[in-house]
This record gives sequence, structure tokens and C-alpha cells, in this order.
Amino acid sequence: MPSSSHHDAAAQAAERVRRLREDIARYDHAYYVLDAPLVPDADYDTAYRELQQLEQQWPQLRSPASPTQRVGGAPLPEFSPVRHRVPMLSIRTETDTTPQGALAFDQRLRNRLGLESDAPALEYEAELKFDGLAVSVRYEHGVLVQGATRGDGETGEDVSLNVRTIRNLPLRLRGEVPALLEVRGEVVMKRADFLRYNEVQRSRGLPTLVNPRNGAAGSIRQLDPRVAAQRPLSFYAYGWGEIDGWEARPDTQHGMLDAFAAMGLPVAPQRVHGAGPGVLVEFHTRILAERDALPFDIDGVVYKVDRLALQQELGFRNREPVWAVAHKYPAQERSTRLLAIEVQVGRTGKLTPVARLEPVFVGGVTVTNATLHNEDEARRKDVRVGDTVIVRRAGDVIPEIVGVVADRRPAGTAPFDLHAQLRGVCPVCGSQIEREPGEVDWRCSGGLYCSAQRKQALLHFASRLAMDIEGLGEKLVEQLVDGGLVRSLPDIYALRAEQLAQLPRMADKSADNLVRAIRGSLRTTLARFIYALGIRHVGEATAKDLARHFGGLRALLDADVEALEQVPDVGPVVARSIHTFFAQAHNREVLQQLLGAGIVWDETRGAARSQHLAGSSFVLTGTLPTLSREQARERIEAAGGKVSGSVSRKTRYVVVGAEPGSKLEQARELGIELLDEQQLLQLLQAPRAAGAA
Repeated sequence: MPSSSHHDAAAQAAERVRRLREDIARYDHAYYVLDAPLVPDADYDTAYRELQQLEQQWPQLRSPASPTQRVGGAPLPEFSPVRHRVPMLSIRTETDTTPQGALAFDQRLRNRLGLESDAPALEYEAELKFDGLAVSVRYEHGVLVQGATRGDGETGEDVSLNVRTIRNLPLRLRGEVPALLEVRGEVVMKRADFLRYNEVQRSRGLPTLVNPRNGAAGSIRQLDPRVAAQRPLSFYAYGWGEIDGWEARPDTQHGMLDAFAAMGLPVAPQRVHGAGPGVLVEFHTRILAERDALPFDIDGVVYKVDRLALQQELGFRNREPVWAVAHKYPAQERSTRLLAIEVQVGRTGKLTPVARLEPVFVGGVTVTNATLHNEDEARRKDVRVGDTVIVRRAGDVIPEIVGVVADRRPAGTAPFDLHAQLRGVCPVCGSQIEREPGEVDWRCSGGLYCSAQRKQALLHFASRLAMDIEGLGEKLVEQLVDGGLVRSLPDIYALRAEQLAQLPRMADKSADNLVRAIRGSLRTTLARFIYALGIRHVGEATAKDLARHFGGLRALLDADVEALEQVPDVGPVVARSIHTFFAQAHNREVLQQLLGAGIVWDETRGAARSQHLAGSSFVLTGTLPTLSREQARERIEAAGGKVSGSVSRKTRYVVVGAEPGSKLEQARELGIELLDEQQLLQLLQAPRAAGAA
């Protein structure tokens, strides 16, 4: 029989779980619905992990309404049908896309009701018409239990697991809620989320989404909820179906949406209510002007009679509500002719094909260019010079070609071939272009030499983990490059204080400090110098491995691919990248100019240094009295040790400074040896047995 102490612990856990769920739901609502975060991400993650641990420790406390259960369940073989107890019907579309369409809707209703011209104005609610996928979400006693698509209006598909992954949709409603509430709304993908998702997909060589609407619809109909969970979806409520146990329900459309918002459901703030068609005309005009600034795509607005009793009186005709209408805007897609495909070189050397178009007015602006993203995407869409193409623009999204009018293709066209068009070299600097296996992007290998990459190369070169030139930030780099003061990396070391002082917002003292920082960077380490060169795939750790393995720059320059693969953690892809970089004659020339500017390090130090801490893993926590975290890391690694960001059973030492974090408690729980700064310095100086991690 469980002891009283066990019951007490269980009760405390249940109360803590309840509070954590309430806090996380409040944080989610503020972040995803109100766009006003309440806590830093780290605090949110801490609360979420604590909830996960408690639910794992006390399985009886798990609940479908817990935020930890948003993603769950194995992939489905197919979707189950869901019968809508209240039909989920579509509404009529007003064919007149001008503001006159609102006046026509009002007049139809007045005629149907038999109102004279001097009768009081009808009251309306005006809302957005989202360009996404209509879904129904069902709450029982405030808990989300089901999600379904519209389907044919009578029967949809059960997409509950996918709907649960939508982060702005509450799993449990707030306040006084009906026993049963079926909420109808739209699943959309915001433009910024769409762009970020596609960029990540491209960087991984994975398929991209065609547009936000297709992204939303396709995500909800994924049979694997884990795939849906990776898609950044949002939900907005605009209506309802079956309701039970809501005695004091509002009697207007706008009142119902206000009540939804009070329960924590996301409702778009762009809506108005008032008397007469003038309210609708004004809303239609205003939203058209704001359309491009909205975070999501819309294709019009919706007008509804505000009073629910009058909605019921007006009823339906041909399975469409008489009391509502969708008033669309002109399409934001136009056709035009593709005149040429040019290739741009980005700040990181990425080569992007850009379509040059016959000017076309779409989405409120004249479009002459559209991105094709990469060669694979251009081929997937089969875009060819001379084609008639369909161009789409929504808000501040870069204009994009979404399709080709195949039957208008001229004879003699050929698929786009980036390598052939550029004859294998960068259009800016003439360096070789390369595309690694499994990647979608071609890149210029010119790095240090390519003027298109100059600003990015300079920022990286000056960064803290590279040459550590304090004060050489993004705005100053822009001024130096745009003003012609720096044309290549070695030019940094020729800068004079009087030159810098002439730049906007650069005082004499700031100029002097920067020149001192530049001169101070001349004495560095081989690892920092290698990292500063910005070789693709060579991060801080790989640069240290290269310096430790070769001991000097000359040996590294002379190494072939096979020799480079002998370096720990350097595989074929990284080895080829390093070899290609140093094989470029102009890169070697820049190296010689940098060394000629006075950059020095101890060539033998890396090879001769004791490796007595090889195999030992360290974790740093808190602020050390004299060493910065980077200095401590460098000294540990120079002695052969490794520094990790988290404590585990493999950790050999935890170095503790002032105001340590949770890593100290973790170290104590695992019985890991603790060191202060003085003990660390003694360990670094005196070779002794340092047990392998």
C-alpha cells in the first residue's frame, strides 16, 4: 500500500504539473497569438523540460491536453472520415471585385427582407478571407479532441494529430467554456514562416513548398504527424458548428469571435462591425491597401450579417448562406515573358539564378525580376528562356515564378544548365564553381578573392573566434568596402587612423582604438588564422585540428586530399573543400599578402606542446577570475583536452567560476571532479595522469 509520503509527493507533482501547463499555455498564447513573448526562450525551455520529466516520472498525470503531447502517434495508413453534424458549407463569391460589390450584397439582402429605402441600415461584421485550408476543431469541456477538414461539407477527414501540432491553437480553452464547442477556421502558413522553411529545405537539399497555401493544405493532410509538426502553421477562428451547453452565448457574429478570443482561440484582429454598407466598402478598401503588409495571404474579405437571429431568418440558398458573401480582390498572379536567366553571387558565394522578366504589374508593383532559387528548382519547374511564365507576388515576399504556360513555349528552348551557362567559373571573379554531392546550390570557390563575398569574408575574418578585431562590425565593414578603402583582406592592415576618422560617426578615439585592435590581431595562433580564412566546412574545431595535425601553414598548403583526410574528423567532403580553397592561385596570393602585412604565430608551438590532457572532457560554468571562457577553452585544447557545453557521465572535470549555473548541480549529482581557476591552471602546467573521459 502506498505510503503517505508517496501520496504527498504525488499530490505535489500533480499541482506542479497543473501550474506548469497553465504557464506554458499562457506563454504559447502570448508568443503565437499576441506576438508578445512573456519569457525568454531559455525560461520556456526549462519549464517545458520540467513538465516532461514530471510526466515521465508520474505517468498517471499525462493528459492529451498537455503541451508535451502536441506531437504524438505513429503515421496513419489513411485518414478516417468525419461526419459534420452541422454542415460545413462554403459561401458565395461576389464577382464584382470593386467596392461596388459590397453595395450589391447589401441591396440583395434588403430586397430579400422587403425593406424600404428609408428602413434602418442592416448591421454587418467584416472579416478577412484567408487563403489557406478550412478546418473544424472540436473541444469537449474545453479540451481539444478532434480536427477535421471541410471535405464535401458533409464529410471531412480526421486530421486531429496534425491539427494538434499547430502551436497557436490551444489544447485547452480558458475560462468558462461550453460542454461542446466546434470551432471553424483557417489553417495558414505565414509568409515569413514559409520563406524560412523553404530556405532551410534548400540548404538541406530537400523539396520546397510552392506557396504558403499549398504548404498549409499539404501539411494538414500529411499522414505522418511528425512531418506536419515541422511545418510552421497557424490557425484563425472565424465561425462555429455544433455547440452544446453554452447558455449565455453571444447573439452577434462579432460577439462570438470576441468570446472565442477570450477563450484563448486565435482570431484575426482585422475585422469591423457596424451599420450600413459603407462599413463594408471602407473595410474592403482599407484591407486592400494593407494586404501586402499582412503576415499571411488573403484573397479577399468576407461580409456577414452581424445579428445571429437575422442570419437564421435569412437562411441558405443552394447550400450557401444568404447572410454572408466573400468579396475577392483581383488576382496577384500574372503572366509575362522570361527574357533571360542571370546568375547572382551572394555574400557567402552561393550562386542564385534570377529570371529577368518582361515588366508586369502584379501585387501592386511592377515586377521585372523573380528568383529561381537554384538550378534544381528551375529544372523542376522547367523554366526556360523565352517561356511565358506565371509570376506571383504576395506582400513583401520576393516575386516568384510559380509555373510555365507550356503551350506557349517557343521552339528550340533548352533546360537551364547553370554550370554550362557560366562555363564552370564564377561570373564575378572567375574562380571555379562547385557543388558538393547531395547539395542543391552551386558556389564560388573564390572566398577571399571574390568581390561579391568581400563583406562577408571581412566580417568573418574580424570575428571574435577568428582574428578578433574589436570594433570592426557590420556597419563599418559596409563603409570600408563601399568607400573603396578595403578591396581585399590585406587592405585592413594598411588602414590609418586619419582615414577612419573621416568616416561617418567615427570619432578620433574610435579610429585610434580600431587601428590598435587591427595591429593587435597581427599576433595570433595558426588555428585562429585558418578559421579566419572562411574555408567552407572549416569551423573553429576543425581549424584547431588542422593546426594541431600539421603544426604549420606550409605543411597544410602542401597537403593533398588524402593527407587532409588523415586529420581527425576531416572526411572526404571537408578535405576536398580545403584542398580546392588552397589550390586557387588567387587565394594563395591573398595569404601571402596577409603574411606580408605582419601576421605571425609560433609555427612549432602546436606540434611541440604537451598533450597530457588528451581524452579529458571539460565543462566550464560561471565567470572565472582572470581567464575569459575563450582563453580557458584555448588553453585546455592546447593541452589536448576537449571542452563541452553540457555535463554528462563522460565529463572528467567541471571548472567552476562565480555565479555558476545548473551545470554545477549536475556535476555534483554525477560525482564529477570540480576545479576552480587556480586548480585548472595547475592542471594545465603540470602534466599528470588525467583519466580518459
